[in-house]
Amino acid sequence: MTLRLRVPRGLRVRLVVAFLAAVAFGSLLTAGLTFHQARSAILDRTQDNAVADLRAQLDSLAPGLPFPPRTEDLRDLTLQLDQAGGAHTWHTSASYQDGPLVIASSGSPPPPSELRQAVRDDADAAYQRVEHDGRPWLALAMPVSYADDPARPDSPSRPPGLTVYAAFPLDDAQADITALLTAAQAGAVPALALALVPALFAARRVLRPVRRLHDGAERIAAGELGTRLHTDGHDELADLTRTFNTMAAALQRDDAELRRMEAGARRFAADVAHELRTPLAAMTAVTEVLDEDAASGTLPPDTADAVRLISDETRTLARMVEDLMEVSRFDAKTTPLSPEHVDLRTLIGKTLRLRGWDDDARVTTDLTRPVPVHADPRRIDVILANLVGNALRHGHPPVTVRARAEHDRAILTVTDHGPGIPDHALPHVFDRFYKADTARTRSEGSGLGLALAHENALLHDGSLTAANASTAGAVFTLTLPLDPTPPEPR
Repeated sequence: MTLRLRVPRGLRVRLVVAFLAAVAFGSLLTAGLTFHQARSAILDRTQDNAVADLRAQLDSLAPGLPFPPRTEDLRDLTLQLDQAGGAHTWHTSASYQDGPLVIASSGSPPPPSELRQAVRDDADAAYQRVEHDGRPWLALAMPVSYADDPARPDSPSRPPGLTVYAAFPLDDAQADITALLTAAQAGAVPALALALVPALFAARRVLRPVRRLHDGAERIAAGELGTRLHTDGHDELADLTRTFNTMAAALQRDDAELRRMEAGARRFAADVAHELRTPLAAMTAVTEVLDEDAASGTLPPDTADAVRLISDETRTLARMVEDLMEVSRFDAKTTPLSPEHVDLRTLIGKTLRLRGWDDDARVTTDLTRPVPVHADPRRIDVILANLVGNALRHGHPPVTVRARAEHDRAILTVTDHGPGIPDHALPHVFDRFYKADTARTRSEGSGLGLALAHENALLHDGSLTAANASTAGAVFTLTLPLDPTPPEPR
């Protein structure tokens, strides 16, 4: 079993993380600048104090040094300087002109060549930080000049020839810097923890109107077009809320207008169909009489052909009016449903026998096992008659009707061996009055058969889909809930 760590996502998390990142960056930048300035101040103070102390010691000891100094004199000078180092505990050395370097004690790093060259070029005190035995050291170099007349300090001085070097470890300064860094690191975590509170508060302030917009959008999507949101403030989110309210008002107006137009269109279609039923019933009765006369041969041939044409068109118009009435009932949600416990195979057999397709070689069946359903027989007959009739008109025989039970669903398929349904027409085959061939202005049916079949399938909590077979032909699949209670034998 693999455990997956679920990372929280969302705008709140991103806002809090961004806020904390900004605080962390600002704190890090401030701490870095502060640490840099404090470190420089500590080292500069240590260097300045060391230079001042060394200059003070040389001012005290150098006047007693003979000129030119001998090696023993330089060694005595360095010993005195080492003993007078005090808190610095430096180790000194000295050289005169280009003579050898005289060192009184060991353990200190030798003066760097860069430092010796710098004091030789500038004739002024210089310093350099070096690393020796894993410890930081400060190396100093200070030239010593001689006055022509010792009794007159303001007399001209000779060019320096004596240079004194001192080196001492920066352990105390390093300890201060380390303590400063530790304090900065220790303060970073509480700062981030404290920043979490205003981050959550700021995220809540920002997300509150966003959450209201989300809830309002969900209510709009659920059909509550009267939803409006309270607005306060003058920021971008307040402007967005006002825009949302304007959009909701426009949607409500458009929806009311569309509903009014849709209701008018349904009422118009239902009224027209209702008004046509009476004259069509009379026309149908008359055409039936004329059909009998045409069949008996009492009418002239031309008149008989005209009578048959009028009779066919009258029956087509009557079927279209009945289909329109049925569509209007579906739109008004007033369609009656009278379900029964029945075997789907029985309904298929009745439909085929009623239309003479049971003895038609063009229609075959594959009904091997019982398929119990709880359905309205009349509406299942409408679905199956439309599917088989459509396959015979637009496909090629044989048309195969199969029924089977799979899990908790009853599945009925009608397959033909025709050219299939064009790809562009597949999404629209159940649309009302849709024609795949736009050049075919009229068809034998009303153009509502498949639409009614689809509505009847939905009325049974089922589905009706259309597809093309892998070999050839179209496949219509009706899916219905399987009846857990088998029909009683008759």
